Amino acid sequence: MSVRASEFAVLLAAQDEGWTVHFGVAAVAGLAIGLVVSWVLTRGARRLAATKADQLVDVARREAAVAAEEAKQRAEAEIQVRRAESNREFDRREIEVDLKLRELRSHEESLVILDRQMEQREERLSRETAAVRQARDAMRTLSKSLRRRLEGLACMDGEEIRRQLRAEVLSECEDELRALRREVLERSDQEVASEAKRILIAAMQRLASRPNNDLTATIVQLPSEEMKGRIIGREGRNIKVFEAATGVTLLIDESPQMVLISSFDPVRREIARIALEGLVLDGRIHPASIEEFVKRAQEDVGLQAQRSGDEAVQRLGINGLHPEVVKLLGRLKFRFSYTQNVLDHSVEVGFLCSIIASEVGLDPNIAKRAGLLHDVGKAVDGEYEGSHAHIGAEFIKRHGENAIVVNAVAAHHEEVAPESVYAGLVILADTVSAARPGARAESMTNYLQRLERLERLALSLEGVQQAFAIQAGREIRVVVAPQVVSDERARELAKTLRNRIEDELQYPSTIKITVIRESRFTETAT
Repeated sequence: MSVRASEFAVLLAAQDEGWTVHFGVAAVAGLAIGLVVSWVLTRGARRLAATKADQLVDVARREAAVAAEEAKQRAEAEIQVRRAESNREFDRREIEVDLKLRELRSHEESLVILDRQMEQREERLSRETAAVRQARDAMRTLSKSLRRRLEGLACMDGEEIRRQLRAEVLSECEDELRALRREVLERSDQEVASEAKRILIAAMQRLASRPNNDLTATIVQLPSEEMKGRIIGREGRNIKVFEAATGVTLLIDESPQMVLISSFDPVRREIARIALEGLVLDGRIHPASIEEFVKRAQEDVGLQAQRSGDEAVQRLGINGLHPEVVKLLGRLKFRFSYTQNVLDHSVEVGFLCSIIASEVGLDPNIAKRAGLLHDVGKAVDGEYEGSHAHIGAEFIKRHGENAIVVNAVAAHHEEVAPESVYAGLVILADTVSAARPGARAESMTNYLQRLERLERLALSLEGVQQAFAIQAGREIRVVVAPQVVSDERARELAKTLRNRIEDELQYPSTIKITVIRESRFTETAT
């Protein structure tokens, strides 16, 4: 028992030592594990802290960038405000400087004017001083002459003195009368010429005509190329009906989306334009609709002509015109003469006639009436024969117009002898309105070139010495050599020049040709 007890004690002691060893090993292992866990946890915490730190730095950077952008925008806004204020201040200073400069220039101009006035006063004083000196010298000469004459008279009797005085007075009076007559005549001619120029210039300056384009063709735009086929129709039926109804020619070519209306009659061309635009807009194009739209267009053009005639009459303040005359007058709106609208030209001639008549003491109402109606014959249909002046005169005569106005209309191209001063007034106003440079959209260069061509054409004829285009190109005067050209040859030369002008030149209205053959023989007696 004691042996087993000792063995059991030994075994317990050995077991205690084993547990102690195992406990020590376990303690070391737990410590190692704790260190590893602690290192892992610490490393994770560090990574988490670093991530949070990076996020905070990124947020801080973004906030700093936003703050910097806001600060930049505020700075830019403030800079713009400062710049605007600076610009306003600069503009204000510039305006002030400009005003100061203007004031300085004004003062300089005033000083220049004062200097000029002073110079003029000095010149006037110099002239007056010279005149005083001359008068003083003349008085001295006269005094000496009078003294000599008195000395001579002292030796003459009374009858002899009277005869001498009578002869001297008659001689002085004759010289003064001749000088006075010459002065009065010269002054009268100058005053008449100056007054005529003043009246014409004042009349022209009070009017301003707007040139228009003279067209013989009108373009109508189409919505598509397919519309051309519809306008032509099957076998050309639609276009034939349209041309027959309107009296114009439709030109349909490869030009994109357009049709050309060609006619020398502007009224027919306008009717065709209105009708074709209505047909294109409606879309239904066949013979029945074509006739309907042409009829509507004719009515529209008639209303436009009536309205235009009424407006022209109202602008001039004319009363008592026959309605047919007013309607025919309105048709001139669609007519042109060398880019000048004929109705505008007629109104302008009416104003010119009225102004000139008022200046020279004539009745302005008759004058403006004749001026307005002078070209009305251009609107009469083509079946009437004769010039437009003759046709217009006959037309207004049939509608009860005044005989003075009828003659003025008939004679405004000098085809009929003028019977009153109003006819000459219409001729003058028509020339001023139609032939002055720029009235018919003609530049000064083209105007001068036309005159030069006219003169060169005259100078190209054999025997011509000089040629002068006058009256704004409406008359040319040709001076021939009398030794080379006889009277009969001069007459033939005028006809030849007329034919060449008609064949080779283009010109408004008419050109009068005057051939001058003159011989002068001068001798000097010594």
